Amino acid sequence: MSIALASLRSLSRARVVRRTTIVGAATAAAVLLFAGPALAHITITPSSTTAGDGAVLTFHVPNEEAKAGTVKVDVQIPTDHPIAQFLVKPVPGWNVAVRTITLAKPLVSDDGTFSQAVSEVIWSGGRILPGQFQDFTISADPMPTGISQLVFKAIQTYSNGDVVRWIDVPQPGQPAPDHPAPIVTLTTATAPAAAPAKTAASSGPGSDGTDRSGAAKEEADDRVLAGAKAAPQRDQVAAGSKASGRAQPRRRG
Repeated sequence: MSIALASLRSLSRARVVRRTTIVGAATAAAVLLFAGPALAHITITPSSTTAGDGAVLTFHVPNEEAKAGTVKVDVQIPTDHPIAQFLVKPVPGWNVAVRTITLAKPLVSDDGTFSQAVSEVIWSGGRILPGQFQDFTISADPMPTGISQLVFKAIQTYSNGDVVRWIDVPQPGQPAPDHPAPIVTLTTATAPAAAPAKTAASSGPGSDGTDRSGAAKEEADDRVLAGAKAAPQRDQVAAGSKASGRAQPRRRG
């Protein structure tokens, strides 16, 4: 075999290896590109808020399909612990439908008595394209009390007819579910710390803001000054008493 032929074969073999490497890398990148969105799921922010307070909640909805758009988002609002006042923020290009139920027991809050509560919010008419996301925001006031979390089950519908149900609740000791529901953790409000009590024997300023030690010093100075003024007066009184006791000359008749 000539040296020229050996070199030609080595060059050809190197080109094949390089081409295989490029194709393999491109295939791996494509797999990651299409597998990445499949890991996305609907989330909610904030994920934690105080029970009994009002909250603004935002559902973050990504599109996990490669060739279809999200055309409807259906969020179910818990009614076993109903929310008295519920508002929906408009989203340009989307229609919103709010469904309510009549409560068996009216809900009483600081703002009045409510016999109905929102049970479902449906956004439709818009489109979330592949590689994009959309935020949907609501206002809930007040958040329920007596429970540790609030579960908002969501259903996502695509233009190709696919439906993804984000309704699974994570369980302790179990693997994370494939389609977890958006969950808000409810915390208890903490009471403010009490101010330390002031003792009566304190030598500092009094409860009314005056300096007791300074006031006492001024009172002592006043008593000393008053005593100094009273001393000459006592001397004058004593002198007058002696003068009145002298014998007066007798008047001859």
